[in-house]
Amino acid sequence: MLTRPMSELPGLSRVIEKQMRNWELGRTQRPEVFLTRRQEFAPFVTIANICGAGGNEVAQVLAERLGWPVFDREILTLMARDDNVRESLYRSMDERDLNWFENVFRTLVQQEFRKNDYFHRLTQVILWLARQGPAIYIGRSVDLILPQDKGLRVRIVASRERCIENFVRFSNVSREQARREIDRIERERREFVENHFHIDPQTATRFDLQIRVDRFTTSQVVDVITCAMKARGVAY
Repeated sequence: MLTRPMSELPGLSRVIEKQMRNWELGRTQRPEVFLTRRQEFAPFVTIANICGAGGNEVAQVLAERLGWPVFDREILTLMARDDNVRESLYRSMDERDLNWFENVFRTLVQQEFRKNDYFHRLTQVILWLARQGPAIYIGRSVDLILPQDKGLRVRIVASRERCIENFVRFSNVSREQARREIDRIERERREFVENHFHIDPQTATRFDLQIRVDRFTTSQVVDVITCAMKARGVAY
């Protein structure tokens, strides 16, 4: 538990507070998901998506069905950059948590990564979150930070045309601006993976499941994901 309310931490959105409180409800309704995995990573789903494909919408519907919190790029970045948040998270750990955290952090974070302050902090936050309870993570290459033998990794893709249409609708920009922004965001994402993980972002073995959402409704996409979770043994 945190030492003080999340809403009192400087720079932390109330959205984060709401997501964290979902865990408290989950502990009441499904305590076995938390307690039986106390020495391991909690169940998780990571969602990566082509910009404009609709991964956030899929994550929100999945979260409603599972009763899990969602941590997207904005939330993870905010948590990683706020010293007060990270200090509070660290203080909330008991001795067992701290020993686990230090051991796993040394295993997962290569020495050269520690030179990059943001990536170092991001990894700390993700490890802490993965310790606390089941969650859905969107972006920030969380699938490459958390252990490959845990959780379910999903990639959401869509046609170029659909991505542009979605971007125009949600960002209120022209189609040409949408094209440029999508290209820029995708380029930055590729560079993030290449610089920090030294792999091809498009490698076929990175994800457990890839879904082209043009051909399914959001509800159907979530059905496919929950079926994959069962097959993968991800408890919920």
